[in-house]
Amino acid sequence: MRRLVRECAEGAEERLPEEWLWHGRRVKLVDGTTLSMPDTEANQAQYPQHVVQRPGLGFPIARMVALFSLATAMVQGAALGPYAGKETGETALFREIMELLGPDELLLADRYYCSYFLLALLLSGRRDFAVRLHQCRSVDWSAGERLGKRDHVVTWHKPEKPEWMEQALYDQIPATLRVREVEIAVSQPGFRTRSLVVVTTLLDAQEFPAEEIGELYRRRWQAELNLRAVKVTMGLDVLRARTPQMVRKELWTGLLAYNLIRRTMLQAAHAAELLPHQLSFTAALQTIAASWLTTLFLDERVKAALFRATHMGIASYRIGNRPDRVEPRAIKRRPKPHDLLTEPRAVARAKLLAASCSS
Repeated sequence: MRRLVRECAEGAEERLPEEWLWHGRRVKLVDGTTLSMPDTEANQAQYPQHVVQRPGLGFPIARMVALFSLATAMVQGAALGPYAGKETGETALFREIMELLGPDELLLADRYYCSYFLLALLLSGRRDFAVRLHQCRSVDWSAGERLGKRDHVVTWHKPEKPEWMEQALYDQIPATLRVREVEIAVSQPGFRTRSLVVVTTLLDAQEFPAEEIGELYRRRWQAELNLRAVKVTMGLDVLRARTPQMVRKELWTGLLAYNLIRRTMLQAAHAAELLPHQLSFTAALQTIAASWLTTLFLDERVKAALFRATHMGIASYRIGNRPDRVEPRAIKRRPKPHDLLTEPRAVARAKLLAASCSS
């Protein structure tokens, strides 16, 4: 399943129209999330629940880091691991799939990935990046080579060896990195952040103006939307398998289905002369689900007509152009008025039986 997910995404990536690329380059997005699963002994052993929860009151949690294509929104690869523990963070899982990034490709990521060693590893494979500056690193705009207002090239120096890195690999990491720091202003009312600093290896200000870098980095939010489609629309937020092996099978089967839907959306977008991110993933899923069973009983000529109609139907459901959309972080629908389970279910059940017998 993992191989099929990757081959499906790579096949679409190789046939991208030139106008879907950014400066002729493929752009990838990386982000992490968590998934839940049934509370079984096997799942708890592989993916333990949160440490603050008492036994029997929580659910096993897995952390997933996914690599998406900006142009196609398809999953290029993913790594799965426990939620907590040594080498289970997002950057550690990303290192497992870093080789899926090809030379001259560009990676967009949030501030969590702004690590000297991670960026050095990316550069060693001739990959560029644009990440938000980590909150623990300060900016001195008076230093470095000035390219414009709040835009300069500076030299970062290698920090001490982290615990996870072997000495041989640490010795191969260059002593310095030349990176570009660009401040991006956010003037849209309702946004919490007024400005942010993007760190990138795109050092040529003539070829890559600061405004274009800012517009590109704003599209990093597509990773969040893609994860929402995977978890909410595809229903992979809470997995149903009761063993770790079946958990992984369920996840990769869902990711394959997600990629196949995205591939159909690419075909519909290309036929309608639209961009893939202009189409609704939810509407595409519903359209495909409503028509695929009928293909089992149709001849090839009718199938072709049905596929064309499906593509037209998918292309008719377009999402709004809303890069500056502002929404409150709140929900309208109220939750069910049930009490929280504060003790293991077997104990709570025994208390109910004892109370009913005494009455």
